[in-house]
Amino acid sequence: MPARTEPVTLRILRMPAREPAGPVNAIAFDTLKFVRNLREKAHLTPEQAEGMADAMSEVFASGIPTKTDIADVRHDIEAFRVTTQADIVAVRHDIDALRFSTKADIDALRLATRVDIATAKSDIIKWMFGMIGFQTVAILGAVVALVRSLH
Repeated sequence: MPARTEPVTLRILRMPAREPAGPVNAIAFDTLKFVRNLREKAHLTPEQAEGMADAMSEVFASGIPTKTDIADVRHDIEAFRVTTQADIVAVRHDIDALRFSTKADIDALRLATRVDIATAKSDIIKWMFGMIGFQTVAILGAVVALVRSLH
């Protein structure tokens, strides 16, 4: 394979360091072999190859999650799910309690309204009989006055 004549520019992105969840699981990474392969096979300059090797070392050293880490996360998710289920049950219980309370309040208001309507009916009936009695007396008085005026 012919050597490259133009320089290769590499951008190395720095990822924020993350806190390992547990003990860091180190992976064996042969940086010397990696640099040699980059220089010989990819025809990179020594600086570029060393920069890539350093970046790869940082990636491997930054704490790749282990099966234990994944199991811990699964355990946390399961605990969160159980807590959420319990919260949902509690909220449903509260909703049912509010539903029964609201139903009782509505029934009490309905009863109070019926009592108010019954009271209003009796008042209307009293006033009607009173008015009918007054009108009867007024009509009888007018008839008596008319009869007297005719004699």
